[in-house]
Amino acid sequence: MMTTPAQATARRTDRLAAGAATVTVVLWASAFVSIRSAGSAYSPGALALGRLLAGAVTLGAICLIRREGWPPRSAWRGIAVSGVLWFGVYMVALNWGEQQVDAGTAALVVNIGPILIALLGARLLGDAMPPRLLAGMAVSFAGAVAVGLSMSGEGGSSVLGVVLCLLAAVTYAAGVVAQKPVLGRASPLQATTFGCLVGAVACLPFAGQLVHEAADAPVSATLNMLYLGVFPTALAFTTWAYALARTTASRMGATTYAVPALVVLMSWLFLGEVPGLMTLAGGVLCLAGVAVSRSRPRAAAPEREPERA
Repeated sequence: MMTTPAQATARRTDRLAAGAATVTVVLWASAFVSIRSAGSAYSPGALALGRLLAGAVTLGAICLIRREGWPPRSAWRGIAVSGVLWFGVYMVALNWGEQQVDAGTAALVVNIGPILIALLGARLLGDAMPPRLLAGMAVSFAGAVAVGLSMSGEGGSSVLGVVLCLLAAVTYAAGVVAQKPVLGRASPLQATTFGCLVGAVACLPFAGQLVHEAADAPVSATLNMLYLGVFPTALAFTTWAYALARTTASRMGATTYAVPALVVLMSWLFLGEVPGLMTLAGGVLCLAGVAVSRSRPRAAAPEREPERA
């Protein structure tokens, strides 16, 4: 069966979007390793502001080189909402929450985010929720629970920490759903650059803390903060927006369930934290669920006409 030019273009677009999503989840997974280093020297608000400033400077320079210009007026409302909620509140709440609860509890609570994205996407954006997507998310969430339970018990948990992680999950989901319509009006680079800038402005009350803590922080912590701004923020949020513009919010949310599995692998490789069997099994489930959620049903074979006598 011959492939039409339209089908070839669609397949190429799908491959590019899948590649962009892969870059995003790998860099977001690496962020958890860097946050652990930078978070020992920087308070939650200061770390979020430093990360966003580094990201905004990087993205602004790219925009100037590419002559992107300003987003259209119709895109600003969504950019402002996603900037405040996702780039601003989410990063502060996540940084703060992870200091109040153990890693396992944080992983369990934050990973309800993709489920909220699917529910909000279906309600507000009209996203379809096919059985494969729901099944994949269920498998991935089970894997995230396994990873979280296997990591729990090494630290304390507080009600405040759980509430903060829940706030991070809700603002992450709301920010993604707010960003999706923007990408029909503005480019992924514009949406990410100005969303990051809005988030940085929202975090300016922490500027005094950032200046004070930067003076005493070790070089490694500051370098990790700059890494968070350039790669998991500037680059990963742009590739996320590129992929989100070419698929549904629900499918993109389900893709982020690969992050816990990658965090386990990176902690093993770079921090020497050898995972247990339950952790490994959970990581495999996360990846398997993502594969199911992103798969497409095979097209039914056309029925053959009965032969005429």
